[in-house]
Amino acid sequence: MLQFTETPILPPHPLHQYELTPFSNNLIMSNNVNPFHRTRPWPGFLTSKTLGSFGDANCMEQLLVHCANAIDSNDATLAQQILWVLNNIAPPDGDSSQRLTCGFLRALIARAAKTGSCTMLTAMATAQVNLPLNVHKFSVIELASFVDLTPWHRFGFTAANAAILEAIEGFSVVHIIDLSSTHCMQIPTLIDSIANRSEGPPLIKLTVAGATTDVPPLLDLSYEELGSKLVNFARSRNVGMEFRVIPSSSSDGFASLVEQLRAVQQLILANGGGEGEALVINCHMMLHYIPEETLGVTPYCFESSSTSSLRTMFLTAIRSLEPTIVVLVDEDADFTSNNLVCRLRSAFDYLWIPYDTMDTFFPKGSKQKQWYEADLCWKIENLIAQEGVQRVERLEPKSRWIQRMQSANFRGIQFSEETVLEVKSMLDEHAAGWGLKKEEDEGLVLTWKGHNVVFSTAWVPA
Repeated sequence: MLQFTETPILPPHPLHQYELTPFSNNLIMSNNVNPFHRTRPWPGFLTSKTLGSFGDANCMEQLLVHCANAIDSNDATLAQQILWVLNNIAPPDGDSSQRLTCGFLRALIARAAKTGSCTMLTAMATAQVNLPLNVHKFSVIELASFVDLTPWHRFGFTAANAAILEAIEGFSVVHIIDLSSTHCMQIPTLIDSIANRSEGPPLIKLTVAGATTDVPPLLDLSYEELGSKLVNFARSRNVGMEFRVIPSSSSDGFASLVEQLRAVQQLILANGGGEGEALVINCHMMLHYIPEETLGVTPYCFESSSTSSLRTMFLTAIRSLEPTIVVLVDEDADFTSNNLVCRLRSAFDYLWIPYDTMDTFFPKGSKQKQWYEADLCWKIENLIAQEGVQRVERLEPKSRWIQRMQSANFRGIQFSEETVLEVKSMLDEHAAGWGLKKEEDEGLVLTWKGHNVVFSTAWVPA
């Protein structure tokens, strides 16, 4: 058991107390420094006697919370000592809880550097964040294989595609607005299903938002190249497809995308068309990148409101387009708090799930596992180290999105029993532990060991 003593020693110079290794990206104590020799008590710190094992997940979460408070209150001594404990109990190659904690450890160090708090940690923290995360750029084949590894994305793909297929029956033209974090990986399966329609396939117009910010997973080719591959794939299935990229950013609520969609809709209506064309808005884990806070300046394509957030204005704008169906899929967690500790607790209590699931199908040392965890570490660092517009990881729970959609005058529709059976069949292909909840008028929820993971909802104009 670690023993705390009151033996006074001279504190080491902060620049010599830590060294960095490029392999683990962890802090290592040098010069045989014992950080637990103190000249004053450590107020508020929970010892192993009160917490149990220092390797316990609850204990590691408490240590992270104390470290976050110490950094934000500029208590460098306390922060250093908690960092030392965390570094020794949370190796980057440990179990799922240890690897999760290691990701938060790195994020807290990055926060110390970016905020300028804890000046004694500044040099050490700057060196740490200058070791970049090895976020992998996927080829199309790699990304397709990557999203098929777990139901994390496949769940949303399966439920959304089934709802879309039912909604577009009888339409000769289908315009799909794909707002997806997985770079159209959902679309090939949808094309396959459309190609098998008894009445023959419609013309597909696929519009995507060319994001201006890089958010994992990253793709190693341009959207123009990706579009060419999708058009060729559709042609091989005897499906006509048009592909269009509209440069647009989540940071302003996809304002340029909404503006151009309005212009296209007005042109179609002016020419007397639109009756045989379905408009599908497919939102797959992308809307939470729209800032939640009310901004001082409203994009000119949105109606100005002193109380609405960009998310609300975006939903109101797409409602005005009278879409045939809107599908909303996202992770069921809350990362919107402006309070760092609340955000940290919420993230820790949710992000153990992907780390836990990885241990069920990835062998130790797997390259794909390293890619997956690098993306998770990017997410953790963004929601812990960043603030303001730079903090783009702003998940909201299903209940709040339901309120937003209803307020924007959308009505939720139930997924059919055939869709539920299809989703269950997909889950049977994966490890035990995945489950499905069907909630009346509130869509489907993917679970892991009973915990909510991802929700899928479908909406039509009320």
